[in-house]
Amino acid sequence: MQPSIAMTDPQPDASIELIVQAQSGDDDALNRLLDRYVPRLRRWASGRLPSSMRTMLDTGDLVQDAVVAALRRLRTIDVQHEGALFAYLRQAVHNRIIDLYRRKRRRPERQDMPLDAESDETSPLDAAMRAEDVERYEQALARLSDDDRQLIVLRVELGFDYAAMAAAMHKPSAAAARMACTRAIGKLAQEMRRVG
Repeated sequence: MQPSIAMTDPQPDASIELIVQAQSGDDDALNRLLDRYVPRLRRWASGRLPSSMRTMLDTGDLVQDAVVAALRRLRTIDVQHEGALFAYLRQAVHNRIIDLYRRKRRRPERQDMPLDAESDETSPLDAAMRAEDVERYEQALARLSDDDRQLIVLRVELGFDYAAMAAAMHKPSAAAARMACTRAIGKLAQEMRRVG
């Protein structure tokens, strides 16, 4: 548990006076206030930052961001008591920490992608090349005879074995169907070269 830090100022009257001067636009007074409060804010915020965020943002950065944002509204701060500015800035830092926790819950945990990871999806280039290859295949297939076209469709597209092809194409044997299919595929390759 973090030790509590007293909100009382070692020089309360001087702080109120500096706040009034800073609200009037005195940059020197503002810098003296920041020199007084920022180290205390860093100590207060230390350890409150989510551990997963510490690599990207350290406590000093968080305090600085919160203080810079809060000082834009410096003229609206009520300075009737000695700890007003510190309480205001501490609340700004606290709100920034809460925002980081909320953001962390909304985002999934970051994981590095392995260098050898393969995509489950077809890339647009592969899809275009496949579409072009399919188009060439279809055009070349249309130029073949009906028997050659049917042999290729049975074997390549439907996955028939040679015995089933022989029966479907009225060939005397599986070997005869294999030879006829081999010749038809050779003709298809020639036609695809012409189309391409």
